[in-house]
Amino acid sequence: MAMKSQGSSSDKNCKVSFRKKLLIIDSNLEVKDVERLKFLCIGLVPNKKLEKSSSASDVFEHLLAEDLLSEGDSFFLAELLYIIGQKKLLQYLNYTKEEVEQLLPIKGKISLFRNLLYELSQSIDSENLKEMIFLLNDSLPKTEMTSLSFLALLEKQDKIDEDNLTCLEDLCKVVVPKLLRNIEKYKREKAAQLVTPPVDKEAELLCQGEEELVSQTDIKTFLEALPQEESWQNKHARSNGNRATNGAPSLVFRGMQGASANTLNSETSTQWAPTYRMNRDHRGLCVIVNNHSFISLRDRRGTHKDAEILRGVFQWLGFTVHIYNDVTKVVMEEVLQKQKCNPAHADGDCFVFCILTHGEYGAVYSSDEALIPIREITSHFTALQCPGLAEKPKLFFIQACQGEKIQPSKSIEADALNPEQAPASLQDSIPVEADFLLGLATVPGYVSFRHVEEGSWYIQSLCNHLKVLVPRQEDILSILTAVNDDVSRRVDKQGTKKQMPQPAFTLRKKLVFPVPLDALSL
Repeated sequence: MAMKSQGSSSDKNCKVSFRKKLLIIDSNLEVKDVERLKFLCIGLVPNKKLEKSSSASDVFEHLLAEDLLSEGDSFFLAELLYIIGQKKLLQYLNYTKEEVEQLLPIKGKISLFRNLLYELSQSIDSENLKEMIFLLNDSLPKTEMTSLSFLALLEKQDKIDEDNLTCLEDLCKVVVPKLLRNIEKYKREKAAQLVTPPVDKEAELLCQGEEELVSQTDIKTFLEALPQEESWQNKHARSNGNRATNGAPSLVFRGMQGASANTLNSETSTQWAPTYRMNRDHRGLCVIVNNHSFISLRDRRGTHKDAEILRGVFQWLGFTVHIYNDVTKVVMEEVLQKQKCNPAHADGDCFVFCILTHGEYGAVYSSDEALIPIREITSHFTALQCPGLAEKPKLFFIQACQGEKIQPSKSIEADALNPEQAPASLQDSIPVEADFLLGLATVPGYVSFRHVEEGSWYIQSLCNHLKVLVPRQEDILSILTAVNDDVSRRVDKQGTKKQMPQPAFTLRKKLVFPVPLDALSL
């Protein structure tokens, strides 16, 4: 009994301690902050409760009652504080600004619509508000309003909702035309955030259950089940001077120095006509993990250039892009789980996952220096684990760097596998099933370079060739051959260091991105 009493007392003390932290947060918030909290909670907390709330602690009580806040999970409150600009108060919830930014795309509860209205409210000054109220004077009560209460009233009167912003657009056109850009951005993001029917129970169990890694026992058997793929890959490999590994048809496609992308395209167009479907509601999702800072490994200077150009090019190609900076092992797992179960895959054409970090031996480092096998990452997106991506191309581009074992020139740093300890093949890094492509910056035994100001040779070449060759309707393997040719010709200032990228794939068809209508400006 004494033990039970002691445990109960400890739990009570923890709850008191948590509530003390909430009181500290409350004491640091002003009246306008309380209004902002109440506004952001519309739709999540009953309106009657919010209307009666006169302090932040009142709001916190409602969040606790609605299971939106607890000692074990305080992220929703962290999200609210982050949005209203009270980032210093995150420390009382044991979060940093950077951690919240990383977790928002995964755990965020505030809707796109609510975020839009809040953003607009922060840009509507008192004069703008008076003009908007004047334009709608007949339908509004004669009470003093803030921009937030004005927008909340429009919503309450059913003048606006997440699918109907005509009234708000008309007001902005007259009073604050620049805010139309915010509304257009919202519409694009909402279109990409497709609402799909609830997944069936089997798919739901797949998302909730433990990860099942696909066996890597017999690549040859798998390839023989795809005769078109095997025949094409063998002919394609011979045309580029490649050879199969371990006696099996090669999964690895290597563009050698001097290889011609035009020759490849000519062969594929005549011998292998089927292409992946690219006309669904949206192109798909592109995830970029960009690690710059680590615990003991040196910073990856120039990686922001790679992240920027990847974002620009894949947005141009129609993808919805999410960037995660300095991702820890825990956050990486959350990102993978989130993307594995993302309902948007159902109506997308393709999926892209880019990783910019340090790495070795077929694995990549998280920002807290946990070594994550590439195979562990790709296996989240098999047809069994991610039904929404079944029979759709899944592309992984990895700029994995180590660089401590070699001596780079002044403005060039190494992004490489250790030549003496590198794996013999990339085959183990992709699941043994169709529709995967893995592009790695270097073949085992070769170094990979990143310019500290201009970005990596591989990612910059990949993006530049996508910009040039997609409008020519080249398929992805032809583009990667051109990238290999380009990168293999580059040398450092001393002329002593070279690089050779290496893709591995189990694609069954040609992958040709539709030509974007808009010109690309980067």
